[in-house]
Amino acid sequence: MEEEPRVTVLEDYLKGIEKKVDNLKVLIEVSSLISSTLDLNDLMPLVMEKAKNVMNAEACSILFYNRETNKLEFEVAMCDENSKSDILKKTITLEMGQGIAGWVAENRKAIVIEDVSKDSRFFQGADKMTGFTTKSIVAVPLVGRSGLIGVAEIINPSVKDYDTEIFELLCRQFAIAIENARFHKESIEREKLKQQLEIASSLQKSFLPESPLIRKGKFTISAVNYSAAQVGGDIYDFVEPSDEKMGVLIGDVSGKGISAALYMAKFISDFRYVSHGLDEPDVTLNRLNSLVSKAPRGMFLTAIYSVVNTVTGHLHLSVAGHPPFIWISAGEVRVMTVESGPPLGIMPVEYPSVSLQLRCGDRVIFLTDGVFDAKNSAGERIGFDPVVEFARRHAEDPQLVSRIIEYVDDFSKGMERADDLTMVEIWWNA
Repeated sequence: MEEEPRVTVLEDYLKGIEKKVDNLKVLIEVSSLISSTLDLNDLMPLVMEKAKNVMNAEACSILFYNRETNKLEFEVAMCDENSKSDILKKTITLEMGQGIAGWVAENRKAIVIEDVSKDSRFFQGADKMTGFTTKSIVAVPLVGRSGLIGVAEIINPSVKDYDTEIFELLCRQFAIAIENARFHKESIEREKLKQQLEIASSLQKSFLPESPLIRKGKFTISAVNYSAAQVGGDIYDFVEPSDEKMGVLIGDVSGKGISAALYMAKFISDFRYVSHGLDEPDVTLNRLNSLVSKAPRGMFLTAIYSVVNTVTGHLHLSVAGHPPFIWISAGEVRVMTVESGPPLGIMPVEYPSVSLQLRCGDRVIFLTDGVFDAKNSAGERIGFDPVVEFARRHAEDPQLVSRIIEYVDDFSKGMERADDLTMVEIWWNA
């Protein structure tokens, strides 16, 4: 029987093949780890522990790039003692270009330093603070689709015949996995925030009057309220301090979002408690100011509180830093800039009061700055005067408030609402 031909293979070649097979096994294992979780806190230690074991290293670390500070910060530090890892994560940051990691981040290049004592780029501060001794480093940049993520380091590896190219390939996979984990975390946080905003929005709406329109005698009081965000900072309310009187509040809370909604809810509760049976707007604001001054620093609100006698047409009001209002009487449109105190919640003060005598057919329109701060696509602000001029041209229109809203919306067409928009009208119907 004829013998099959024999092929002689060099031992070095076989070792090279075995090494490549081993490297492929590592890649497969790391790929499996990466696909096993989207939790960043679980992912990073798993991958770095694997790399540390493969290269039989004393320590490893990941430094994340902070775009806001333009610095590298230790996110993962694995060494012989947890206390050393804590020191790195809590106290040490590197400037771009500082140390081996800073150089790698700045140049986006992997580097192998066999003896750090001979490299002037080496940052000794970390060793001094931790008592660890760094002898050699393999450092690779982590770069994803959105740019630099950070730097991965293997410190004091005892395996000398490692394939740096394989480690770089691992780090490219790792960078993509970190980005995916970050996106996943952000999407979860956005969903949680969305749910919180929905709850806050429901809470906020529950504190507004059940109906934006109320009639008493020959008076009609109505409100329009649009939020710039899901949760806004504008408020309005209607109360009946006595049989023949209606109290009308409009206000603008500083800020937006959940904090503004909670502040508004507290303020509305305080307002309804304080205004009960009290028909003096200035006294009401004085008492409210004492209550809201205990709120967190930076929270305040502008407001106008008015009380109208629905039989005589006498209007008594007090202003806390709120924009002027519009008084339409006999076809004449007047801008009412009356004596005012500061916004509520800023300082102890006695608020002044003003009295107006309305006539049958008169309309008083209160508004928040979202009406005249609206901007168009060119970034131009609509301004208060053009809104007033529009009101003059349409002073006889029964739907004047709706027309003003349409005018503002047309001006800012295609733009997101920059601020909450609220208007409240007191109309002594002819």
